[in-house]
Amino acid sequence: MSKLEQILVLDPPADLKFKGPFTDVVTTNLKLRNPSDRKVCFKVKTTAPRRYCVRPNSGIIDPGASVIISVMLQPFDYDPNEKSKHKFMVQTIFAPHNVTDLEAMWKDAKPEDLMDSKLRCVFELPSENDKMNDVDPTKAAPVLNTSKAESALGTKPSSLSLDDVEMRRMMEECKRLQFEMSKLVDENRQLKDEGVRMRKAQRSDNIVSNSGALMRKEPSSKSLPSLLVVIAAIFIGFFLGKFVL
Repeated sequence: MSKLEQILVLDPPADLKFKGPFTDVVTTNLKLRNPSDRKVCFKVKTTAPRRYCVRPNSGIIDPGASVIISVMLQPFDYDPNEKSKHKFMVQTIFAPHNVTDLEAMWKDAKPEDLMDSKLRCVFELPSENDKMNDVDPTKAAPVLNTSKAESALGTKPSSLSLDDVEMRRMMEECKRLQFEMSKLVDENRQLKDEGVRMRKAQRSDNIVSNSGALMRKEPSSKSLPSLLVVIAAIFIGFFLGKFVL
């Protein structure tokens, strides 16, 4: 029994299996169990970090306890030549007493205190029979319903023709409303022009009436000086007659 197996038990012990197709996230669980009487620190590493999301990827396992690690393979185009490049390694070490900074502990750890366990990744692609059996009947139903709907549409051209007639009727109604609107706009413009002409005519009538009043006042103003001249002549004649007599 190796030193790693004495302090940590892996389940699965050697491989991480992922079943395709890999068009969506594929998750595999890895169980780590600590059968020792001391706390164990662990860290999960991979040769393809961009392909996987590991939660949790590090932590501490109490004595006799276990932890489930979710290894999530991200969607990708499967290449058989690439499968040998996907590997995992679980690195473990006994936790020092009163450990507070795990990052500093891993940096300061001595190689002889570290224990490693390597895991291979196995990719399984479904066969053609599995693909046929995996077809969900509830997902196949919409296809059948679609074909039925298409056949129903093909057997009812009259409904389509009725829709065309209704569309033409709506277009004609729109044209009629547009014509009525343009007509109302023209009438409104004519009313505005008529109002402007009426205001201009009213102003001209006021000007004519004012000029007539001025003309009527002019003779009276002109007759006033002549009346004063006659009165002055009478007074002068009166005084001259007194002096002569």
